[in-house]
Amino acid sequence: MPLRRTVHRLSQQRRSATTSLASAATSSPPDTARPTQGDDGGRPKDYIEAAVRQALVKAFGEAGAAAAPMVTAATKPEFGDYQCNAAMALAKPLNAKPRDIAQQLIDALEVADLCDPPDIAGPGFINLRLKPEYIQSRITAMLEDESRLAIAKTTAPQRIVVDFSSPNIAKEMHVGHLRSTIIGDTLCRVLEFQGHDVLRLNHVGDWGTQFGMLITYLKEEVPQALADGDGGEGSITAGEVDIGDLVEFYKKAKERFDGDASFKERSRAEVVRLQAGDPDVLRAWRLLCDLSRREFQVIYDILGVKLEERGESFYNSMLGGVIEELREGGLLQESEGAQVVFIEGAKNRDDSAQALIVQKTDGGYMYSTTDLAAVKQRATQERADRVLYVTDSGQASHFDQVFQVARRSGLAPPSLQLQHVPFGLVQGEDGKKFKTRSGDTVKLKDLLDEAVRIAAEDMEKRLAEEGRGMGEEERAVARKVGLGAVKYADLSMNRESNYRFSYAKMLSLQGNTAPYMMYAYARIQGIRRRATTSTPISTSDPPRIVLEHPAELTLARTLLRLPEVLTELERDLYPNRLCEYLFDLSQRFNQFYEGCPVNAAATDELRASRVALCSVTAATIKLSLGLLGIDVVEKL
Repeated sequence: MPLRRTVHRLSQQRRSATTSLASAATSSPPDTARPTQGDDGGRPKDYIEAAVRQALVKAFGEAGAAAAPMVTAATKPEFGDYQCNAAMALAKPLNAKPRDIAQQLIDALEVADLCDPPDIAGPGFINLRLKPEYIQSRITAMLEDESRLAIAKTTAPQRIVVDFSSPNIAKEMHVGHLRSTIIGDTLCRVLEFQGHDVLRLNHVGDWGTQFGMLITYLKEEVPQALADGDGGEGSITAGEVDIGDLVEFYKKAKERFDGDASFKERSRAEVVRLQAGDPDVLRAWRLLCDLSRREFQVIYDILGVKLEERGESFYNSMLGGVIEELREGGLLQESEGAQVVFIEGAKNRDDSAQALIVQKTDGGYMYSTTDLAAVKQRATQERADRVLYVTDSGQASHFDQVFQVARRSGLAPPSLQLQHVPFGLVQGEDGKKFKTRSGDTVKLKDLLDEAVRIAAEDMEKRLAEEGRGMGEEERAVARKVGLGAVKYADLSMNRESNYRFSYAKMLSLQGNTAPYMMYAYARIQGIRRRATTSTPISTSDPPRIVLEHPAELTLARTLLRLPEVLTELERDLYPNRLCEYLFDLSQRFNQFYEGCPVNAAATDELRASRVALCSVTAATIKLSLGLLGIDVVEKL
């Protein structure tokens, strides 16, 4: 009987015993029900944790039910695959030696269908090692399902809103938008892969005083920019104004606004007309938004990022209602003519109470008001379970305040999870703010174009050494390498850290870079092509997986870690952990390839097994890079 069926049968036989145990222990947590190995979705850690919870209840009653399973990945391969530290934490409550507790826990632990017999190390650590048969069965399942690698979707899907990118109308996207855009996109990809219902929102800055200022300037100085040449509402017209022109107009309008009181007054009057829905002002506003939106889309198409735009203007009609709800809830207070909510547990530097301003003295609303309206809309209309805000770390205090007020006012129900996902700055190689030589902010499109140019130049040199030239296929590869390098360099860093932008480092074929990972994939594909010429591999009738050499077993164990890496990323939202996994996997593959000949394997069975390991490794790299928004190349 095939291993997977055998294990599933054993699990079925034991299910009744474990179920009765869980029901007998009334103090046990509700999630003690343990999945059968055949249904573990490639996440043995979840299975082991559930088994440990049941063993804790069985061995120690109420004290065990209150204890955490404390199952982690083993710190060293010689310790096995997982380590349970629960005995250490129970020593004081049970007034017993940790090793004695560990032995009692092992005696009650039922993981024989998944693991070799556990052993105790040190003062009371329990080491668990997956059975080779289980590892073989999982590798076979991954081989049969290269698109998902037999990773099950979540059994508890959530509605998740991810708020990211968020450029401003009438401004070009710059390097500062890079991190929000690609971090947000990666989180969406992972959450979608895990089976969640994800709404990708682009909270564009498309409302406010700046529009009155810009429209006033264009009407007075460049009226042709707002001309409706073809008579169609919202058309970009005769003057063929591009985003560069618009940015320059914005700078000049800001200068006028700051230095000309009359211009400032006229600009504010335009804002009032805009908010009141004046048709002419709305048409001008739509023109500006449409022009900016088209330019933003160019960047999103280059990066392969999909978003649904929902700017600040979307929430404009809801702002008055937010103020009323804050007033009815007794939270709204007046401070120096403005309407504010005082923040609990927070003080200013002068020891005064910290306040969140929600309405200015002139009746205008703030970003905070819009964010509160967005929280309510996402909770009530979108029915979100979780909302992620991917912005720079400088906005941490703002979101702390908004989240607190949303909770206290009831705009955010207790069930709604609100999370700020902060990230650090992109710096130049000198560690200072990343700017052009002239001191201007680096435009995102220029940055991406330069990465592609350098990648193409490097490829052209290497091809010239081989006596070949660049064709369309090679240029397409260079484009993937350049764009992938920019993304991976950012995502491989802890998102909360600042990082130094270096084309040389990110385009290197050495180290934890996109080109290195893309080369690893292309190399494995080459190995597969050569091997399958003589030994075809069928995913519908996969070969028996042989894991006799230590490097084979180590590679297989590393391949099995992907589902748990993705679960951790889903929970903690750090994409660099997937990059670290990929780099570790590539190292393990190199060790495997050096120690385990594929084409020169001793037998056909062994060759087929090793080709299968190559196939699963390639599929794992491809899937992982895809979740990072990076395309693979078959040859490099």
